[in-house]
Amino acid sequence: MAKKTTRKKSTRPAKKKTTKRAPARRPAKRRAAAKPKARAAAEAAAEQAAAITAYLCCKGAAAALDFYRQAFGAVETMRLTGPDGSIGHAQIEIEGAPLMLSDEWPEGGVFSPQTLGGSAVTVHLLVDDVDEFARRAIEAGATVQREVQDEPYGHRAGTLRDPFGHRWMVATPLRDVSKEEMERNFGGSYKVT
Repeated sequence: MAKKTTRKKSTRPAKKKTTKRAPARRPAKRRAAAKPKARAAAEAAAEQAAAITAYLCCKGAAAALDFYRQAFGAVETMRLTGPDGSIGHAQIEIEGAPLMLSDEWPEGGVFSPQTLGGSAVTVHLLVDDVDEFARRAIEAGATVQREVQDEPYGHRAGTLRDPFGHRWMVATPLRDVSKEEMERNFGGSYKVT
């Protein structure tokens, strides 16, 4: 007969029975590479969010794009054209300044100044040479609302209306003017704070 052996009781705590899990996937190299890209994209979005870009509605946006190219030297950067030829969205730059525009979209409440009988908004645009800019725009069909002249605030500026009903105040900064000097230049008509 075989002799029974007794085992000594262990003083170690018993191991818990656990289900073995697969190690978590952590592609450290890919994540490290993605973070700077994501951060750069977030920073770029934050910079864009801090800017205001005019979005014009034009009756005949394709013709407006042609006009802005000829009159203002606009560079088209994007165009979404619908099956009927209408412009759902377009983006241009005028002397580096972004501008968006589209055709009318009555279902969405988007109407041009021509349909509304005018616009309460004026687009203000700083340009390198306001006299040349205005000359070219007038030759292309813009009308003068206010002649280009030196202003009390240190800009040379004028106001134009494009053939699509939008008002443009175009200006070239000439010099910095202090608030006190500006107030004097306005002859006391305005309090400048």
